[in-house]
Amino acid sequence: MIFSEIIAYGHYLPETLLRNEDLKKFVDTSDEWIFSRTGIKQRHIAEKKEFTSHLAIKASEDAFNSFNIDPKEIDCIIIATTTPDNTFPSTATKVQNYFKISNIPSFDIQAVCSGFIYGIQIADSFIKSGKYKKILLVGAETLSKIIDWKDRRTCVLFGDGAGSLVISSSKKKGILASKIYSDGKWIDSLYADGGPSLNQKVGKIRMIGQDIFKHAIKKLSESTEQALSECNLSVKDISWFVPHQANQRIILSTAKKLGITEAKTISTVKFHANTSAASIPLAMASAHKSGQFKKNDILALCAIGGGLTWGSCILKV
Repeated sequence: MIFSEIIAYGHYLPETLLRNEDLKKFVDTSDEWIFSRTGIKQRHIAEKKEFTSHLAIKASEDAFNSFNIDPKEIDCIIIATTTPDNTFPSTATKVQNYFKISNIPSFDIQAVCSGFIYGIQIADSFIKSGKYKKILLVGAETLSKIIDWKDRRTCVLFGDGAGSLVISSSKKKGILASKIYSDGKWIDSLYADGGPSLNQKVGKIRMIGQDIFKHAIKKLSESTEQALSECNLSVKDISWFVPHQANQRIILSTAKKLGITEAKTISTVKFHANTSAASIPLAMASAHKSGQFKKNDILALCAIGGGLTWGSCILKV
């Protein structure tokens, strides 16, 4: 039987840092106000001519170089992003072209902050079908380009970055279970007020934060429990909890509801802010590089984003 497992991690963060103190220069806020509500101290910001594809390429190169993988071994590329370079073609085709990989499928998926969880389920299904052996999955965002920098409710929350995984066919059962969901009743809770068909504009991020907080803890904890049940595990089997890095209150409240200690919870939101589809792979790559993950550790991943979309994944590293 064919299974799938993660064989490489990569990440990239733009060099420019925007700290909470810097935001005071153009919006009515303070370091204390931001940190007490979100747990965020800083975020990385892409340069004007630094695009989502550039971040995705850097994160992919990090995975390939760190784990001695030849890009030509990749037979499918999936990019989870809300901020593609162009309406079309896909950002994934730009990554494909950079690495000079011909005649493989490459495409973007858009499930906002849940995009990487969606991507894991797609990659896992593709590999288990027997059609693909080694898939590059990247979450990459340049959210700074769609932020309304005059709206202090949203501009303090988001940052730019990219994280990558290489997922390979294996005899080892690495990805144990995944559950993904959406509910279009809540489309107005978190959205961008633009689009090619809607008004021919890119749009800016708009959010009703109370709605997101209310749904996040319930849906993230429930989907994680459902994914655990699917692979006959329980919360006590979790080695590390890696949630979407939306804000520290949601991270810790979800962990508490599940009965997971803060010591087992991976949090990078203080340094990265909310990087949407990039947040989970960035957190995973950071934890792996710091030596936190050990062989056969069980990870529980979960995310919620605009739509609403949400989901969870259980995997063994």
